[in-house]
Amino acid sequence: MHSPHDPYVRVRGAREHNLKDVRVDIPRDTLTVFTGVSGSGKSSLAFGTIYAEAQRRYFESIAPYARRLIHQVGAPAVGEITGLPPAVSLEQRRSAPGARSSVGTVTTLSNSLRMLFSRAGDYPPGAERLDSDSFSPNTAVGACPECHGLGRIHRTDEALLVPDPSLSIREGAIAAWPGAWQGKNLRDVLDALGYDIDRPWRELDPKDREWILFTDEQPVVTVHPVRDAGRIQRPYQGTYMSARRYVLHTFADTKSRSLRTKAERFLTSAPCPVCGGSRLRAEAMAVTFAGRTIAELAGLPLSDLAEVLSGARAGGAGAGGEETARVLTADLLARIGTVTELGLGYLSLDRTAPTLSSGELQRLRLATQLRSGLFGVVYVLDEPSAGLHPADTEALLGVLGRLKEAGNSVFVVEHQMDVVRRADWLVDVGPLAGEHGGRVLHSGPPEGLAQVPESATRRFLFPEDGRDTAPVREPRTPSGWIRLMGVERHNVRGVDAAFPLGVFTAVTGVSGSGKSTLVGQVLAGLLADRQSGEEATGAGGERFCASATGLEAVDRLVQVDQKPIGRTPRSNLATYTGLFDAVRKLFARTEKARERGYGAGRFSFNVSGGRCETCQGEGFVSVELLFLPSTYAPCPDCHGARYNPETLDVTLDGLTIAQVLDLTVESAASFFAGTPAAERALRTLLDVGLGYLRLGQPATELSGGEAQRIKLAAELQRTRRGHTLYLLDEPTTGLHPADVEVLMRQLHALVDGGSTVVVVEHDMAVVAGADHVIDLGPEGGDRGGRIVAAGTPAEVARTAGSRTAPYLAKALSARGS
Repeated sequence: MHSPHDPYVRVRGAREHNLKDVRVDIPRDTLTVFTGVSGSGKSSLAFGTIYAEAQRRYFESIAPYARRLIHQVGAPAVGEITGLPPAVSLEQRRSAPGARSSVGTVTTLSNSLRMLFSRAGDYPPGAERLDSDSFSPNTAVGACPECHGLGRIHRTDEALLVPDPSLSIREGAIAAWPGAWQGKNLRDVLDALGYDIDRPWRELDPKDREWILFTDEQPVVTVHPVRDAGRIQRPYQGTYMSARRYVLHTFADTKSRSLRTKAERFLTSAPCPVCGGSRLRAEAMAVTFAGRTIAELAGLPLSDLAEVLSGARAGGAGAGGEETARVLTADLLARIGTVTELGLGYLSLDRTAPTLSSGELQRLRLATQLRSGLFGVVYVLDEPSAGLHPADTEALLGVLGRLKEAGNSVFVVEHQMDVVRRADWLVDVGPLAGEHGGRVLHSGPPEGLAQVPESATRRFLFPEDGRDTAPVREPRTPSGWIRLMGVERHNVRGVDAAFPLGVFTAVTGVSGSGKSTLVGQVLAGLLADRQSGEEATGAGGERFCASATGLEAVDRLVQVDQKPIGRTPRSNLATYTGLFDAVRKLFARTEKARERGYGAGRFSFNVSGGRCETCQGEGFVSVELLFLPSTYAPCPDCHGARYNPETLDVTLDGLTIAQVLDLTVESAASFFAGTPAAERALRTLLDVGLGYLRLGQPATELSGGEAQRIKLAAELQRTRRGHTLYLLDEPTTGLHPADVEVLMRQLHALVDGGSTVVVVEHDMAVVAGADHVIDLGPEGGDRGGRIVAAGTPAEVARTAGSRTAPYLAKALSARGS
């Protein structure tokens, strides 16, 4: 029996996912780091077991009615956990933030600033005092009525909507309209309304052209489709929508990024003429604090905003009450201080979240958590250094140290060795991934890992003990260059950039320096739009750069990001890579399947026929409980197999289709040996280090790093024709150094095969092994966006003024190059 004041969190019998009856004691009030290769079980221990149990205990303490309103994780598979305080989780959130989300909303600093203006602002004589919602562009009472709080007005004109007036409507003159059936429907509706859709656009009456493009009317008319051979098409009621209405509706409401991008091409953007881009009503803009409006303060870099607030506080600003102003400014200054300490003082409150890098977003969320003032709790953090430059990681470590000193336990899942070395306690899980992992190899001070030879982490934590260094190669010679002149995008202003072809290029720089803008938006946009025959432009029609040369040397662009491969459990590793098609065909060729007349479709869990209809191929059913949240249970009929008994009667070499989906990639490679259609997909998945994943593992259970490697594996399967340029955004995020080595072998093999690889990367071991490095900076935001250095890793490492240079020099020294 342990004391309630037990200084250890004691875990007994943890069996979550691949954990093998784990028993471990972790001291409280420490910075504890969980390490291990991808898939080893470290997240299952930290999040799936320890945090999940803390959350379960919290939910047990609240009313059942309140409990049903909160999303809960299931009870973890663990025998017992003692000494566990309340826990706070900060996991990586990879979902894209909305257009109205900003630095101010992510950090909740906007709420405090609005309260300051509401309670302590200087109002015009006789003006009614406003509540804080009146200072928000995201509320009906605060938003400018003309632009609805967006700050910009989007308009279109005939030249944009009809780029080629020599075409008729039937020939596609109205380029802004959708394709396929919806576009044909709009043309048929116009025809039924009596407009000539076969005459060239320029010959139509100007009044007709005006109505067709810009009317707000939506007349309904009976359409009699032209009868196609062999098809019966009945008359239907069709509703007309003008080209302008369609474009604005799509731009504002669509969830599809590609449809929104297409709609954007037919719009021009300008500051709202009513609010001047402030996004607020005139009444709110009439209120000032320290002589400035709320829009002016929200547009300042946070470091400058802190200076204004400090000056106002010292000068006793705020006619609404000096004490109120003092309290509110003190709160704002303290919270801004945490954000600037994490190196984000260059951001402004009105900076929209979609323009932020993943590293910036993660640190903003961390800063918000750190200001909560909690103590005596366990913070469980998921790779807080992900997406951070080594210089930024040092600031992060300082903040984590302060969090521990405030009386908290900080449990961190991490791969960055600089963070691991600073830990008080290290829990190393492994030795390998999946069924070959799930054991705690070491639990103790980091230096103790040196005595654990089977640990994959050991040789990276103690490189002097004989780490196998990556091969030192001479930088490859470029086969050509892509040159971009006068790049203009976000904080990258007037930059000339050159990307070599036929080599491995790493783009580095502190968070917010412009790496993702230069590579992911400008370079990728120019190449993608060149291949589609269009000019690369951003919102409002601004060009990405003044000119570009060398784009014609690239035949194919492949962008590999960390977005999910699917948003539902129906999407999985096997379906995404095309492997499932080959597997279903193999089952359809078995003797029993042929006897019963089963085709390949019979073995899909996404369509009726072979799937279990009780759960419709999901494998589980939702159970509604009175006064409790809905929960999921295995399907009572198929018990999670997803298929009906008749389908499961068919076996391939002794395994049912459900059992095949439950195989790991590694096991499946042996099972399908000698089957070329399956072997190729499985071999590429093994090559990128994903042998531990199950074929049927739902997309929703995969990390961003795993999703990115699955996409890369899918690309590696394809026959490569012509010169391919691969763009990867931080491909090592979420990867253990041992996994990074596996991935880098694949990427360098692509270059050896004649392709070009460009990565945005913070891992200095990867940068040191590149042929060419482009370093942006010197800082983030307005103080960045310039190319500080470009050349071989050795040349960049010698560049004065580069934040990357000292860290790159250290990595080169470790490689012996």
